[in-house]
Amino acid sequence: MAYRVLIVDDSPAMRLFVRRVIEFSGFELSDCFEASDGEEALSVLRAEWVDAILTDINMPRVDGEEFLRRLSCDEGLRSIPAIVISTDATRNRIDRMMSLGARGYVTKPFRPEMLRAELERTLEVGHD
Repeated sequence: MAYRVLIVDDSPAMRLFVRRVIEFSGFELSDCFEASDGEEALSVLRAEWVDAILTDINMPRVDGEEFLRRLSCDEGLRSIPAIVISTDATRNRIDRMMSLGARGYVTKPFRPEMLRAELERTLEVGHD
């Protein structure tokens, strides 16, 4: 089964990097959408169904924390699993993001297999 993923990061280079890492890892993508902040991500989510969200924290306008807050308050979107990808590896930040509804957390820099494993765990993908 191939999945539809939304990558939310204010850096176009990082969005491209994350997409390539996912593809390189062998995780099956059918579609990959992008947004530069939480506000744009919510607009994408209202127009496109996705299976998972990969989001940064530090972004202009609507950052990752506020994005997760808004996502959790939206009846139609709250069931979509969100994984945070961030350079902030502090226990306080990880706990806060998880309390806001994140279902996974990957610390930059990461290896392709780390991201794939977190996507599979979060989506409960069965192994052949």
